[in-house]
Amino acid sequence: MLAIVRTAALFGVEAHPVRVEVDVSDGGLPAITLVGLPDASVRESRDRIQSAIRNSGFEFPSRRVTVNLSPADMRKVGSAFDLPIALGMLAAAGLVPRQGLDRMVTVGELALDGAVRPVRGILPIAAQARRDGVDGVMLPDANAGEAAIVTGLTVLPVTTLDEAVAVLTGRAPRRVAQVPRAVPAPAAAPDLADVRGQALARRALEIAAAGGHNLLFIGPPGAGKSMLARRLPGILPALTTEEALEVTTIYSVAGLLPPGGGLVTTPPFRAPHHTASDVALAGGGAMPRPGEISLAHNGVLLLDEAAEFARHVLDVLRQPLEEGEVQVARAARTVVFPARFLLVATMNPCICGYLGESTRPCRCSPHQVARYRSRLSGPLLDRIDLSVRVPAVPFKAMTETALGEASSAVRRRVAAARGTQQERNRSPAGAPVNARLQGRALSRHCALDPSGLGILDAASRRFHLSARSCHRLMKVARTIADLAGGERIGAEHLAEAVQFRLEE
Repeated sequence: MLAIVRTAALFGVEAHPVRVEVDVSDGGLPAITLVGLPDASVRESRDRIQSAIRNSGFEFPSRRVTVNLSPADMRKVGSAFDLPIALGMLAAAGLVPRQGLDRMVTVGELALDGAVRPVRGILPIAAQARRDGVDGVMLPDANAGEAAIVTGLTVLPVTTLDEAVAVLTGRAPRRVAQVPRAVPAPAAAPDLADVRGQALARRALEIAAAGGHNLLFIGPPGAGKSMLARRLPGILPALTTEEALEVTTIYSVAGLLPPGGGLVTTPPFRAPHHTASDVALAGGGAMPRPGEISLAHNGVLLLDEAAEFARHVLDVLRQPLEEGEVQVARAARTVVFPARFLLVATMNPCICGYLGESTRPCRCSPHQVARYRSRLSGPLLDRIDLSVRVPAVPFKAMTETALGEASSAVRRRVAAARGTQQERNRSPAGAPVNARLQGRALSRHCALDPSGLGILDAASRRFHLSARSCHRLMKVARTIADLAGGERIGAEHLAEAVQFRLEE
């Protein structure tokens, strides 16, 4: 007897439909055969499923069982196939009605006692199920809130294999999951009011947040570079619904959503250690998973002490910074992870950290300074819009200077500037922030008057700016004009933007 159950396989941040075909026959010795390109984790499910079926009070069919995971040319990985395979076996043995199983997507891992455990990637699986027009999705109870984010789809949570069978046979009522509340926001971000002095660095943070511009802080140890960088998330506006869905999908695939959690509505903040590998940063593995730059999608990626990262690791950032995505190539296919983030990096000016400081002499030779700074390649630095020297704050300034402006006040200006950008770029192909302007939109919205062209020409010749750097300079000037409420870029806006390219 043949039974067919719908399920799905994850590849990257996308779910692909899979048909579980189970045939139970009397020919040959009792055995379970899994075909359809299963990996070791799927082949191990045979022992889990047998124990789960017996411990749930059902008789395991003592016949030859053949399980085919279709399509056969796509590798199946993970434990999410346990529940659909078990239900397929019970349906093929006549213990569960076969009708309707092929109209429902089923996922879940089974424990030996029959409990249904949560799995990762439920949100993209539920979204794919809705696109396929199925009747609903049966899944672990701990994943129900995540799947309920997808509207127009019936979500049937179960806690055990016996409950799943009872729901299918009508012995138990169907529990339909309700849309959960948003994932609780993390602890309040540090406030900019704690920062004393550093007016230029604070201004750079505001411009970066308003226009989505990448930022580099350079200064001696203890100047407050990390303190400033960690306050950037606190001045970013909340995610839009579309952005929240993108972020939640990535965290679902990575298995980082809390049980029962809903949408992630706050911009993510990631700060990997400088010992992180290129795979940890970009993502990868035999079955690729998102890395730190994708986990920072629509949020902030902080590289504290950026010069301590391996150079080949930093160069992984070049494509995502330009294209907003990272491609992980494998023999079977290429996975594309979203990776549009705001980069903020910090570094010392030299190995000892005191180059250019009047309070303490630098002990580094010119060769050591050049070698240290070369750890950040020219192409990577070319993709950073704002470079700011962060000097040490004198003790007197720390004790006598009043508290700075609060993050809440800065966030209101950032939100107003972003609202201006969204209104100006409301076409389908428009960019939500100035940093993403390109092509005709860049020429139209960042047009310069003769005085502005003169400033840009002088800056490009004096500081040997590339075409990319000139365009980024114009985008920063556009953001400064938006913060000032100006309709056009003035010479004063461009002049302020230029000072953030004059770190050296």
